Amino acid sequence: MNDTNAQSMDWLDAELQDTLDEMFENELSQPMMSVQMRQLYKDHVQNPLDRRVYYKNLLRLQMELIKLQDWVEHTGAKVLIICEGRDSAGKGGVIKRITQRLNPRVARVVALPKPTEREQTQWYFQRYVPHLPAGGEMVLFDRSWYNRAGVERVMGFASPAQVEQFFRDVPEFERMLLRSGIILLKYWFSISDEEQQLRFLMRIHDPMKQWKLSPMDLEARVRWEQYTKAKEEMFARTNIPEAPWYIVEGNDKKRERLNCIEHILSKIPYEDVPSEPVQLPERVFNPDYERQVLPDDLYVPKIY
Repeated sequence: MNDTNAQSMDWLDAELQDTLDEMFENELSQPMMSVQMRQLYKDHVQNPLDRRVYYKNLLRLQMELIKLQDWVEHTGAKVLIICEGRDSAGKGGVIKRITQRLNPRVARVVALPKPTEREQTQWYFQRYVPHLPAGGEMVLFDRSWYNRAGVERVMGFASPAQVEQFFRDVPEFERMLLRSGIILLKYWFSISDEEQQLRFLMRIHDPMKQWKLSPMDLEARVRWEQYTKAKEEMFARTNIPEAPWYIVEGNDKKRERLNCIEHILSKIPYEDVPSEPVQLPERVFNPDYERQVLPDDLYVPKIY
């Protein structure tokens, strides 16, 4: 093993120890649920991925994401990752793990609210265009223009004519993005009917997660089959060769995260970029400077 690989393994082990704190923090959410709900979830999970295996691979992949970030910044590449899927399918968890260790000036997340009255009168794609990546940027859309093929269609926020116009426009719109040099990846996070039912129940019974449930989420649960039909037509009409859809199975959150990140890394031709070793400069001391004593009321109280 060369020195670089040895250093990487040392870093990985150190990070794994730090990540144990996150594991314990995640465990703290369980007592917020009733004993019955915790047992239901425990019985539901099949062949769980060993936590140490999960965190080791997650940290390894996040190291590669940093290399990808450096390559994007160095080459001026433009990366756009679209994340779609049913409510509670784990989309947010995947996005969080992708961006967790990246520079927010390079990798940013776009999650637009519902359109304003003015935006509703614009060209449909107009509100998304300002958020597209410039050179040296990675952008992850937490939902995207595909709202029109899903929630807007199913909930009646878009007319059949508007939906049809969207299906006609989106393939060419995405080809335009590709011709402009944007690397476009589209992911659909998929879960089963039974798994969504369980996750909604967990959110209802967990005070720390109830905020994740909106009236729209509950209505989406009622309209499961309508969403399924809408998704199937969306795939049929927008799965173009230049910008295909990739389905990530999400019933197992840990495997979902690892599989998606592995796939992203496999689809972008990044490579190591040259970098100068960082040297910490010597601190400059001024013998005539005296540090002022600040008043106590400027400090946060030391409660812990």
